[in-house]
Parts: sequence; structure tokens; C-alpha cells
Amino acid sequence: RVELVESGGGSVQPGGSLRLSCVGPIYTCMGWFRQTPGKEREGVAAIYTGGSDTYYHDSVKGRFTISVDKAKNTVYLQMNNLKPEDTAMYYCAGDGAITRYSNYDTILEGDFPYWGQGTQVTVSS
Repeated sequence: RVELVESGGGSVQPGGSLRLSCVGPIYTCMGWFRQTPGKEREGVAAIYTGGSDTYYHDSVKGRFTISVDKAKNTVYLQMNNLKPEDTAMYYCAGDGAITRYSNYDTILEGDFPYWGQGTQVTVSS
């Protein structure tokens, strides 16, 4: 059974930082998604672990950084300058891909077969 385990969530004030960790098998492409109640899961960031190719949702560009430490079997999501709209359950996902359209990139929930249980991030003053 594949197991991805997230940690690092919590409650912070706007402008604060958190670093999420995902421990488990490191696949060719690893991603982070987030979801709030009543909304679809949204792709936040992804990385091809054999190189430096990354994807970021427009809303997090310049604030979030995805990275991988293969020696520790860990994928990280460093989140800086957090905003209330970043509040969500964050999920790690594995073995997917970055989908490239003619004028934009994205990551699709259905392309990732392996998922963690999620870690809650709350940004509030």
C-alpha cells in the first residue's frame, strides 16, 4: 500500500509562513493540491523530481516553493506571505504530471493516483 504522509500544517496570521512536508515514495512527478469545503480540489504546485521543472498556480507564484529531498523521501511546500485565501486542507499527491496547454500549465487531480490524508492550513488574524 502506497503511503504519503503530510505534516506541517497549522494556524498562522496573514503574512506568516509554514513548511509542509510529505514523506513517502518519491515519484517522477509530485504535487500539492488544496481543497476548501464545497469546492473542487485545486492544484497548487508540482515538481518533476529528476530535474527542476516545476508548476505553480498563479495565486501562489512568488510565495510558495516546492522542493524534494530524495535522501529523506520528502517533498516540501514552503509557503511564505500566507493569505486568508490560502486556508485549506493541503494534500500531497504522487505519480502525476504537469499538463501543458498552448497558453497555460496546470496539474489535474485525476492524473495523480497516490494521495496523502491531508494537513490543514488556516490563515487568520
